Amino acid sequence: MSLDLLELSKTFQGKGWGESVHVLENIQHRIENGRFVSIIGPSGCGKTTLLRIIAGLEKASAGKVLLDGKELVQGTEEVGLVFQEYALFPWRTTLQNIEMGLEIKGVEKEKRREIAMEYIKLFGLGGFENRYPKELSGGMKQRVAIARTLIMNPRVVLMDEPFGSLDSQTRDAMQEFLLSIWQGRQGTTIVFVTHNVDEAVFLSDEILVFSKRPARILERFEVGMPRPRDRTSPECNRVKREVLQILSKETEDSMGLPWIK
Repeated sequence: MSLDLLELSKTFQGKGWGESVHVLENIQHRIENGRFVSIIGPSGCGKTTLLRIIAGLEKASAGKVLLDGKELVQGTEEVGLVFQEYALFPWRTTLQNIEMGLEIKGVEKEKRREIAMEYIKLFGLGGFENRYPKELSGGMKQRVAIARTLIMNPRVVLMDEPFGSLDSQTRDAMQEFLLSIWQGRQGTTIVFVTHNVDEAVFLSDEILVFSKRPARILERFEVGMPRPRDRTSPECNRVKREVLQILSKETEDSMGLPWIK
């Protein structure tokens, strides 16, 4: 049981006189079922593009994405995507946003309301089910977005810097919340894009470090520490140093700066 990225490459063709942009180069990796995998790399290297390809929102120029040996097709319910900017519908309440996927699927109103209310309770959103997004904090909006994705029971959840716009304290709390939800859903795979090394080490079973564009996998880190983790422990700090060393060299090389160890 695995998610397989098989020799994925992506080039955006230029329009008119514009130059083509080569974004991904031969991404080859297997993610075992139920793993939490973070992807980290320089800005603009193609991390989001990779998630969009897995989700079926972009077509790879070469290669395939397989889930348990079968090629993923566009629109599959087996993959869910959580965006950085929440992507909530402002005219829908918390309850209506969470139940939207079930509504589109044709689930009867009373049944989908019952299921959505279970998620509202699970996600600590009780009392806010009839509030609109503008009335919610950033952390609450992201909880709504995650609940809206998970209510469809996807086997693979793709998360594109979901906590990037949150303040530090809220971000830490959301990381712990996400882990508690994920650990209660055995078998769900998470592929998580972040620019935050501390976040990647705290959350992940495995970290993939990408190169500058066109992105390649520079290094894979197995984060073998048991949970819950102490962010300031020697073990966490060791992994952070190793990841940062690779990222620093890659970033400085891309800017033409000398690398100092």
